[in-house]
Amino acid sequence: MRKLIVTASSIASATRESEQLLGRRRFLRAAAGGGGLALMTLGLAACGGGGDDAVGNESALGVKKAAADSKPTLDTPTLACAGASQASITVRFTAGASGAPAGFSLQWMKKADYDLSGWPAGDSATLCEAGFSGNANLSRYELAEGESVDIEVGDFLFDNGASTNCTEPLECGVTYVFRAFAHATSTSKRSEWSANLECATLACTQVVVCTYTQGYWKTHGPIPTGNNTNQWPVASLMLGSMDYTDLQLLDILNTTPAGGNGLVALAHQLIATKLNIANGSDATAIAAAVANADALIAGLVVPPIGSDRLAASTTSALTQLLDDYNNGSIGPGHCTSE
Repeated sequence: MRKLIVTASSIASATRESEQLLGRRRFLRAAAGGGGLALMTLGLAACGGGGDDAVGNESALGVKKAAADSKPTLDTPTLACAGASQASITVRFTAGASGAPAGFSLQWMKKADYDLSGWPAGDSATLCEAGFSGNANLSRYELAEGESVDIEVGDFLFDNGASTNCTEPLECGVTYVFRAFAHATSTSKRSEWSANLECATLACTQVVVCTYTQGYWKTHGPIPTGNNTNQWPVASLMLGSMDYTDLQLLDILNTTPAGGNGLVALAHQLIATKLNIANGSDATAIAAAVANADALIAGLVVPPIGSDRLAASTTSALTQLLDDYNNGSIGPGHCTSE
């Protein structure tokens, strides 16, 4: 028979092992009872990450999430109907108390489609959208508290920061629904959607000497698009004191007013106005504006034919007046066949 020899050292060793086993059991019971952080730390440590580092990383993520959640929400903007033609509606966007420093987005659809199913949850053939960035160079869409900007939906002025997936004119005699929100910034979350706004285009009353927009003349010019034909009544026009051929005029119409060049935007509307007049439209309501535009352009050569420029601040009023004539807001009225 083998003798069991019990020494003091063996008793101490057994006691230590028993305490360690008891400690592990207590730890696991604490984790199962709600000590999730201890269990998570143990698991991360087993995978090669130090427990302290794991807790630190988790804490940092929590701080970042809390910081993001603590960002204030921009105040909700408001919309108003500011004018209409047979082919366009002017919507006035007004920033809330916190402004819209990064610009805003606008959505619209026919009221008849909206009444059927409301705002679509995703992309839809019935939904149109436009973005107006306040961060673009020389953008006019960086808005302070209570500041407003007018957007002509159906005949957009594609200046710096503006983009849309719907460039076609609106339909005459139709009511549309609009909504908008202010873009998020690095310090604020985007605003809520504005209240819905309903505005209508003018009735489809065809006139004999009606006017067309620059978009019509661009697609019905010397190089017509699709199944269109050349409808230009002249082969050249004067802009200021310079004479341009029809192909040069078409190049100008196809040029975006880069860098806030007001000369290009003014030329777009002046070309359309002069083509409308040459086509037989009554010029009484716009004759003075045409003369003033020509005087302002003078000997400047419009891009891309030349490289001259005018500040948008010096041309915007005339550009808008000519655009109103081409859209039918003033003058003989817009052609419903466009």
